[in-house]
This record gives sequence, C-alpha cells and structure tokens, in this order.
Amino acid sequence: MSDAPGGGDSPKPRRRPRYRGTHPRTFAEKYKEHDPARYPEERTKVLAAGKTPAGSHVPVLLEEVLEALRPAPGEVAVDATLGWGGHAEAIIPRLLPGGRLVGLDVDAAELPKTEKRLRALGFGEEVLVVRRLNFAGLPKALADLGLPGADLVLADLGVSSMQLDDPERGFSYKKDAPLDLRMNRERGQPAGVLLSRLKTGEIEDLLRRHGDEPEAAGIARRIAEAAQRAAAARTLPRTSDVAAAVESAWEERSERERRERLDASLARTFQALRILVNDEMTALETFLRNLPSVLRPGGRVAVLSFHSGEDRRVKKAFAAGLASGVYAAVSPGVVRPSAGERRANPRSAPAKLRWAVLAGGTLPG
Repeated sequence: MSDAPGGGDSPKPRRRPRYRGTHPRTFAEKYKEHDPARYPEERTKVLAAGKTPAGSHVPVLLEEVLEALRPAPGEVAVDATLGWGGHAEAIIPRLLPGGRLVGLDVDAAELPKTEKRLRALGFGEEVLVVRRLNFAGLPKALADLGLPGADLVLADLGVSSMQLDDPERGFSYKKDAPLDLRMNRERGQPAGVLLSRLKTGEIEDLLRRHGDEPEAAGIARRIAEAAQRAAAARTLPRTSDVAAAVESAWEERSERERRERLDASLARTFQALRILVNDEMTALETFLRNLPSVLRPGGRVAVLSFHSGEDRRVKKAFAAGLASGVYAAVSPGVVRPSAGERRANPRSAPAKLRWAVLAGGTLPG
C-alpha cells in the first residue's frame, strides 16, 4: 500500500542532501542554489552577498549589452555563447512579437540545463532555438535553420561560473581535481595531458601569450617540474599541482606582494591553460572573420572579452571593418563594468565590451 495521503501513488518527498555542519559548503551540497525556481530567495540572498549562486551565472554588463544590440520585435538574434542564458533571458522578450533567438553553446554538460531553465520561463521553440555548436560555426547554424542572417549577435567570451565552480571540470585553482578545462569534454584532450607534453619554454610562452603573466618564467619552470613528477608516478598533473607551482613561484616575494598578486597570477595561469585546451583564439578569429557574412544590413554585434589577447583581436577586426566600409560604426572605446557592478559581481571586473554595426542599415540615433 502506498504511504501517500489518501492511499494514492504519489512518491514520498525526497530528503534534502546531507552535509556536514549547519550550512552546505561544497558545490554539490548547495541544492537550493542549484534550483532557483524552487528556492528563489536563496539566489537573492547569495547575490546580495556579492557572490554567484552555485550552478548559475550572473550576466555581465547586461544593460550595456542591451543598449549596444537594441533588440526589437520581429528580429533574429544570436547568443553565440549561451552559457546560463542570462543575456538571452533579457533579449528574447524584446524580440516579441515575431522574433526569435538562436542560442549556441559547445558545453554538453551545461547546455541541457540552460535550455530546460529557459523553456520553464515560457520560451518555446517558436522563440528560442538551441544548438550545441562552437560559435565559430555560426554560419552553419543559420544555414541549417534556413535563416539568411541575423539582426544582432552577442558573444560572451568568458568562462561561465557554472564551469568555474564545478570541481569536476578542473577550471578552478581553489579545489583539487583532474586538470581538464575543456568546454566540451567530448572533444580534445584535457589540460593535464597537454601539459605533460610541453617543454618549459613552451609553457612560458603560453603563459605570456594567453595569460599576460609577468612571472611566466618562474611559474613555467615549476609547472614543468610538477609535470615531470606526475609522469614519474604514472599520473597526470592536477589542479593542485598547477596551483602549488604558481604559489611556489611567489614564495620569495614579500607577504604583501603575495597577498595582492597571487590570486591574479593563479587566475591568469588557469586562463592560459583553458585558452590552449579549447583553441579559443582560433575560434574567435574565425567568428570575427565570419561576422560580416552572417549579419543583415545594419545588424549589430557585441563582444564581451576577458583577456587582452581577445580584446586586441576584437578591436583590430572592428577597426579594419570600419576602415574598409564593412562596418558603419564601431564602439569608440571599450565599455567596462561600473564600480557598482564590480562590487556586486567581482567576476565582472576584467570584462570589456566592444560593439559594431554592419553597413547598409540605419545608424542608431
């Protein structure tokens, strides 16, 4: 006989996950933060504390992105890096009636969660199309959907908080885990495998090109030594090995200097490894090269970058397009988060926004 009231077949309510102490500490234990629809007050509380709820993401420069893209009813929009869907959630209502948004993302683990969340908000197939695809494949995505072009395109090049906070992904130096760092874990090789094959000089070059790391030489030497120790033990370097190598490179500095600069150095090192593993610069260059062919006349594009190498490529591509007449206008400078946004969402601090308008349409007033 069923234990449900009235003898029905309803299952017993599931017990909440157990954890040590009075508050959940690990990513997996924060079940309320993972379910904002059921526990909205928990998300509000975490955001008010200047933190990002586990399993979610806070969209960066949201109002500035909307101002640059100016979505209007009936238009076709593309969020080329859908992530948690925060930007898309704000854009879609502005496309109605008659418009729709195409959301692309390469992350096989997070994309189904995002689609489920956006569908639950009432965005059906007629207004939201989701495809698992790298943003470099934007022309193919539009062609497959029979769309001649897009009126607006957004690309947020940063790694999402869901990826940073999940220890199984290996994106963070704060937790010991396999050194993976792949956006799409079904393709490519983990960072630990690639790192075990690089020589000291190659690691140093990687840290300088993709991390702007001033301590690249010392960090590279220590990472190479850690990789050699792991190879001798028939294992691969882990996140803790890389973190320890970076910390070791700063040991001889003053306590104040370590306190002020170590975290930034750790972030830059992991960023450089992530860019290598996912071949992000090649994908970005392909995306920028394809933009004029996928935008409709007067179409708008906004790109959020988080690394100087990314921003340089965006700036150069937009400037060249303006000089050749491909673009009718580009952002006169870079747009950065306000002090208030940086306080509320510290992860927004390095963000840089640039926009461009394709020639052939009406410029914004």
